[in-house]
Amino acid sequence: MSKSDVLELRKFVAPEFVFGAGAGKLAGQFAANLSIKKALVVSGPVLESLGLTGQVVDSLADEGVDSVVFTGVTPNPREYEVMEGAEIYRREGCDAIVAVGGGSPMDCAKGIGIVCTNDRHVIEFEGVDNVERPGPPMICIPTTAGTAADISQFCIINDTSRRVKIAIVSKTMVPDVALIDPLLTLSMGAELTAHTGLDALTHAVEAYVSNASSAVTDLHALEAVRLIGRHLLTAVRQPDNIEARTGMMLASTYAGLAFSNAILGAVHAMAHSLGGLLDLPHGLCNAILLDHVAEYNFDAAPDKYAQLARSLGTVIPADAPAGEVKELVLESFRGLKRAVGVEDNLCALGMTLEALPLLAEKALADACMLTNPKQPSRDEVMEIFKSVC
Repeated sequence: MSKSDVLELRKFVAPEFVFGAGAGKLAGQFAANLSIKKALVVSGPVLESLGLTGQVVDSLADEGVDSVVFTGVTPNPREYEVMEGAEIYRREGCDAIVAVGGGSPMDCAKGIGIVCTNDRHVIEFEGVDNVERPGPPMICIPTTAGTAADISQFCIINDTSRRVKIAIVSKTMVPDVALIDPLLTLSMGAELTAHTGLDALTHAVEAYVSNASSAVTDLHALEAVRLIGRHLLTAVRQPDNIEARTGMMLASTYAGLAFSNAILGAVHAMAHSLGGLLDLPHGLCNAILLDHVAEYNFDAAPDKYAQLARSLGTVIPADAPAGEVKELVLESFRGLKRAVGVEDNLCALGMTLEALPLLAEKALADACMLTNPKQPSRDEVMEIFKSVC
């Protein structure tokens, strides 16, 4: 980054957060600090069955904070799930929200909050800075290492009537407190660890090459990539390895701080389109698309892509010709994908060639496309989709 680039005005937004083993047990303490009387605990049915939701409820109760649990959240959370949660929040007389889980419960919780304080439908907040009043106090407790919704200004909701995932981007989406506990990720299986880890890698890569990046976001993005290169494979193969789980949770947090402020790019725009139209898993879609979008973007930011590959551990000679550098960069992403077992293609997941025009149209309309290092045409987006079949 040149001296003139560093002088460009950039803002950086982040919540108060506590990182480390046992952070998840502090929910009650922080709720009491915020003078919360009754919290809506938003989580998922799997987490509830594992007992993680109950641990948070107990922590709240220990500090005299009443709560009611809402677990009606599915992957790619729907707009009607947000509205159902908002109805429970109002009916139960809650004054705060505690989100426990991965990206879906946390995004749903963010939507519930602004629906209740603004008395509007969640779909009406689509876009950038369209939230007039912030939601009630919110505490986020992530249980996966990848989404970073506990850190970010983003809320992604599936509008089922239009079959599109909308992005709500606003400073009001940043939680009051994030309690980031690596021990809560120990229950993740190998596949989920791989998908969420590559989701974090995509966050860091897209933030680093974003046309809204800054010296501050670059710092976090590169460290996230370095940590992922060091720890992801171990976390997949050795799920009880605390050092690897901690490294991946820290990587997710760094990547979240980067993308929340530098925004994202074409991978996320295309993954949102796939999630809305075909209800495909977000992390897996990002993982599949990452190197294909990098191949398209490379000539817009060759030095940055080379630095990303070096941060993953790839040796790139200083005098290597551009074509060789590009191949080494792409292989750094593809090699990590193969190592953690991501070999699917989008057609195997249900994408059809007939759907490509509509998928491309929705991807180009996504807010994340604005910060991609170069702007693709409709035909170019369709070609990228085709390359992943």
